[in-house]
Amino acid sequence: MSPMTEVEGRRLALSNLDKVLYPSTGTTKGEVLHYYATTAGSLLAHLYNRPVSFLRYPNGPDGQHFFTKNVPPGAPSWVRTAEVPRSGGKTARQVLVQDVATLMWAANLVAEFHAPQWQAETPGVADRLVLDLDPGAPATAVECCTVAMWLRERLAADGLHAYAKTSGSKGLHVLVPLEPTPSEDVSAYAKRIAVEAEADLPALVVHTMARAKRPGKVFVDYSQNSAAKTTATPYTLRARPLPTVSTPVTWDEVRDCGAAEELEFLMDDIAPRLERYGDLLGPLINLNRARPLP
Repeated sequence: MSPMTEVEGRRLALSNLDKVLYPSTGTTKGEVLHYYATTAGSLLAHLYNRPVSFLRYPNGPDGQHFFTKNVPPGAPSWVRTAEVPRSGGKTARQVLVQDVATLMWAANLVAEFHAPQWQAETPGVADRLVLDLDPGAPATAVECCTVAMWLRERLAADGLHAYAKTSGSKGLHVLVPLEPTPSEDVSAYAKRIAVEAEADLPALVVHTMARAKRPGKVFVDYSQNSAAKTTATPYTLRARPLPTVSTPVTWDEVRDCGAAEELEFLMDDIAPRLERYGDLLGPLINLNRARPLP
């Protein structure tokens, strides 16, 4: 039987705690759960009130991956859910990770956490903008940093405050807190910015997904602003060979990046960073710097 533990008055069965999920570092499932428990304060703030999608990898990053938006089978009755619109006028229910107990139940599934740019009460009304910078080899996070600095300046010209985090994979995410705005308007604005970036940095940027155009360039993906799309949540672990984390970074770190490895953070790096910086993406939560879309 799986060991039982109590979290915030909820009894949970946590399974296979000694199972090695990341063979490259020997990281076990128990260590992954410990990471989420100790990072819960910051992670939950970014998950709160956003319907969560899960990229599950129960046998580690080398095993099968599967993406699910529906409530996983066997979810406890106390896990909160929200009705979410789907295409064709249909609806479905998705998990809301609102507390530590739900976070630990979800983490026990071994999953990346992904969320939309809108909150449960206002589906399709975004309170943030995201630009996903994806490098095409041989480009790396270093080239993403150059593009991110351009984007920061361009967004500032429109009165928008930008923040950055690593994707936890190869690239960067540039995020902007917004006053509530229809997702289609945010998407249209994000596309205009991506097109401008390509026009201003033609040797470095593409704004289309065509693979043939991407080697050596950074794809500025604006599509994650669509109401139907989701983005890796800050502080989520990723299903990568190493236990990398989608990590908030300072603009000084972005500006000074000279090697991709400088912006690769593992789960053991996060607690010291939180102690040093606090949550660098805090303004995305309290919206004290949210601005209207130009």
